[in-house]
Amino acid sequence: MEHRPLGASGLVVPVVGMGTWQTFDVTQPEAGARRKVVDACVEAGAMFFDSSPMYGQAERVLGQALAGRRDAAIVATKVWTPDDGQADRQIACALECFDGRVDVYQVHNLVAWPRRLDQLAELQERGVVRAIGVTHYSSAAFGELRRCMDDPRVSTVQVPYNPQEREIEDVILPAAADLGKGVIIMRPLGQGALLDRRVPSAALAPLHPFGVTSWPQALLKWILSDPRCHVGIPATTNVAHMRENAAAGQPPWFGPEERAYVESLVTA
Repeated sequence: MEHRPLGASGLVVPVVGMGTWQTFDVTQPEAGARRKVVDACVEAGAMFFDSSPMYGQAERVLGQALAGRRDAAIVATKVWTPDDGQADRQIACALECFDGRVDVYQVHNLVAWPRRLDQLAELQERGVVRAIGVTHYSSAAFGELRRCMDDPRVSTVQVPYNPQEREIEDVILPAAADLGKGVIIMRPLGQGALLDRRVPSAALAPLHPFGVTSWPQALLKWILSDPRCHVGIPATTNVAHMRENAAAGQPPWFGPEERAYVESLVTA
């Protein structure tokens, strides 16, 4: 598993991690199955995990799955509210779930981001937050996101990117490179929509020299072959799929021809 410096954040992260939206919002009886997925991440070296209070029970379930190995993990989570008191409660809950520290604390969807950045900066000064980030899922908000990136306290951005969602190529990716920001990629598989496209195994043959044996791997390697993208966070509840995703984080990387080929498979 290759690791990359997450911009100027001081963190070195695996290029494939795991998201927890929907997949980790489960009751206690199901939490054991999620621990097995985390076990697969540990074994593969894919120890970057992204969560949020917006994801129901995901922070709690992830924290339980990391019990006894928190030091090996890089945990990213978010604060998501315009209410200062509620923000305090969300942060207190996250710190309880993750042994009193968060590696990348993000302002979810830019909600009240000037106040939240002040709040997270205080936590960073106390040493319980290592890096501060901002996120947004919609290209309509990328203008505001770009303005937010000028704040020197912001080390990372989390945005959607895949062969069908390429808006970050216009402004966000160039700015991130120029400013030294880390880039975390959400929706690398298009929230599953890209997996509905049935790509025959024979069509993947030109990608075999790059270690690609499945369509999800092709999509992940398409993203990670852009060195401005530091970590992709596909979500899954399937141990085999997690191992397959992690394998896409190994070089060699695609060149322009291979990336164009994957794009052609998406539009075919």
